[in-house]
Amino acid sequence: MPEIINSDADKEVEAIQASGVKLTKEPSPVRELTQRQKAALVIVSLGSDRASSIYKYLNESDIEDLTYEVARIGKTTNQEVEMTLDEFYKLCLTHKMMTDGGLDYARSVLEKAFGESTARNLLDKVSKTLASKPFNFFSKGDPKALLSLLGTERPQVIALIMSYMEAEQSAQVLENLPEEKRIPTITAMANMDRVSPDAIAIVEEEMKRKFSSIITSEDNMNLGGIDYVADVMNHIDRSSEKKIFDELDVSNPDLSRDIKDKMFVFEDILTMDDRSVQRFIRDCDTKDIVFALKTANDDMKAIFFNNMSKRQAETVRGDMETTSNVRLKDVEEAQSRIVNMIRKLEDQGEVIINKGGGEDTIIV
Repeated sequence: MPEIINSDADKEVEAIQASGVKLTKEPSPVRELTQRQKAALVIVSLGSDRASSIYKYLNESDIEDLTYEVARIGKTTNQEVEMTLDEFYKLCLTHKMMTDGGLDYARSVLEKAFGESTARNLLDKVSKTLASKPFNFFSKGDPKALLSLLGTERPQVIALIMSYMEAEQSAQVLENLPEEKRIPTITAMANMDRVSPDAIAIVEEEMKRKFSSIITSEDNMNLGGIDYVADVMNHIDRSSEKKIFDELDVSNPDLSRDIKDKMFVFEDILTMDDRSVQRFIRDCDTKDIVFALKTANDDMKAIFFNNMSKRQAETVRGDMETTSNVRLKDVEEAQSRIVNMIRKLEDQGEVIINKGGGEDTIIV
């Protein structure tokens, strides 16, 4: 692969790698860090000299927010630091490829290097930072006041604004919307595809009385869609999720099914507890496991093998060695069947899928 990492941020990553610090994984569970917490971890890992050179590129508000997170970061595990730096490195790499080689080039290289799912996530994140985002002001105001104002808007307007937010913030908006607006907003957001600058400009003009400093878009942008709604629903609390799907199952069952199919992906098995993994493996077809693990990383394979009987693990390993010329389509279909089984078992209360929301806390 040609040398493509030479930006200031990339040099900082190279400096981290050159420092010789080796991070070892710890058995304790890894917290789900916010983006600000991840930024704080990167700053701390760089050291004061290198961190100060990054601070000069930030505005006062960002410096204040970042310094606050650095001050309260507390104890972190080696695995949390390692995963955060790995994500930072990949984002720098993606940014460089997109700005120098374009979206298609970046997608091609990233898919070969990290796989289709990881490449898509990286491109989505970097695309959001590269684009001039209308409604960016929304994250700067008082959350309660802004939620109150947004709740008075039409579902189509709410859907458009939510499509520019991070999934966590969209989930917060959705939870606080009047119940009669939730389903129309989800439907509008799921059906949204490409929005023209003219349409965005119309909404911007209407919102100028209530919100400040909206940046117009120069190019059509991919907004909303089923994947985005699924991401939002993955961050919403279970109580709100149930109410939304109960109503959506009646008003638009096809859309409800499409969103559910996207909400839990095969890679999310890594976040499941051992008992839940053992439960769904019990119902899995061995051939599906063999095919599904063909493109899986070592961590995913370990999750499966560590939760199988010794005999089953030996059978799967043997079948994986003798099974060749497997089509990617067959791998994805096997993974999809396993995911569908997990969601069915979750509906029956037999497995636990880790999500946001405090109602699922289990005290032991």
